[in-house]
Amino acid sequence: MSVSKVLILAGDATEDLELFYGLQRLTEEGYGVTVAAPRAKVLRLVAHDFDGTYEGTYTEHPGRSWPADTAFAHVDPDEYAGLFLPGGRAPEYLRHNPDFQRIVRHFFAAGKPVAHTCHASIALAPLGVLKGRVTTTFPGVAPEVVLGGGTFVDDAPVVDGNLVSVRDWSENAPLLREFIRLLREHAQAAA
Repeated sequence: MSVSKVLILAGDATEDLELFYGLQRLTEEGYGVTVAAPRAKVLRLVAHDFDGTYEGTYTEHPGRSWPADTAFAHVDPDEYAGLFLPGGRAPEYLRHNPDFQRIVRHFFAAGKPVAHTCHASIALAPLGVLKGRVTTTFPGVAPEVVLGGGTFVDDAPVVDGNLVSVRDWSENAPLLREFIRLLREHAQAAA
């Protein structure tokens, strides 16, 4: 029996708690997980705290490091059952990468499960994949969801068809619970 595979798209300045929780929970559930980045290298992650230092925003600290398994250019999205997009600052520049765009559009066009958290929505909105969708995100970037044609809901988790989202790393557990449910349902429907 082949193992279902899930793809995580990340880069330098990805939120480490979001990347690691997704990686560990999906692996624990028996999925083969690939971390892809603009190039295969050791990623320098970040940690964000909502400690009230800056009203309405967050503080950033250096996070852990983690190796990307492959470069975006080498990803064949047909090989994967689902897509997981952590936040952090990485989405600010990942959204400009043509291979990132190709991969994301594939998952939405194919109706495969997609999970995103925190600032990942700023990489999705310009691609048009949130148009007509209901989602959540870190409230500070909710305008990007609206500008991308989506409807922002300040709640979590938010599930809209094959898409599940939460606002930040503090909601990792409900995000992964719903994402894993979507992956299982999609696999059953395809069987």
